[in-house]
Amino acid sequence: MEVVASLENLESVLREKFGDAIREYTVVHELPTLVVEPAVLRDICLFLRDHPDYQMDYLCFIAGVDYLTHLEVVYHLGSLTKQVGHHRVVLKVRLEREEPRVPTVSDLWPTANWHERECYDLLGVVFEGHPDLRRILLPEVWEGYPLRKDYEYDAHTMVEKILQHAAY
Repeated sequence: MEVVASLENLESVLREKFGDAIREYTVVHELPTLVVEPAVLRDICLFLRDHPDYQMDYLCFIAGVDYLTHLEVVYHLGSLTKQVGHHRVVLKVRLEREEPRVPTVSDLWPTANWHERECYDLLGVVFEGHPDLRRILLPEVWEGYPLRKDYEYDAHTMVEKILQHAAY
């Protein structure tokens, strides 16, 4: 599948600027999809947001995925300024399951605030530098991360903890 003309040179531009930090480049459903190193995620996001040819000024969403061997955080970026059909990019960051950490982008796109908190709450991904990283859907006393494929839920224990916490 082909990408829109406005993004045809994206791979070469990013590889020239960020080198081996661009681990993979593919096109999925006409969207350039890149796997990038966590350490350069913010730099790539800033570049895509601020570069006049790309102007990725809209963070559509952030999602977390558990592949059992690793976690992945997926960023869908778009441009409201360009208003060109399919002028969007997908960035993926692969993380270790034991201590999944990635820099926040909540200061680049304010909507990332809640997306990152949801990913933290349900998968345990720590977004370093996030201004208010705490659970957003589950009570603070919740143990574990329910969207992880190896998560085991103990209803009796969790209900007791939630009720005890609510009593205070």
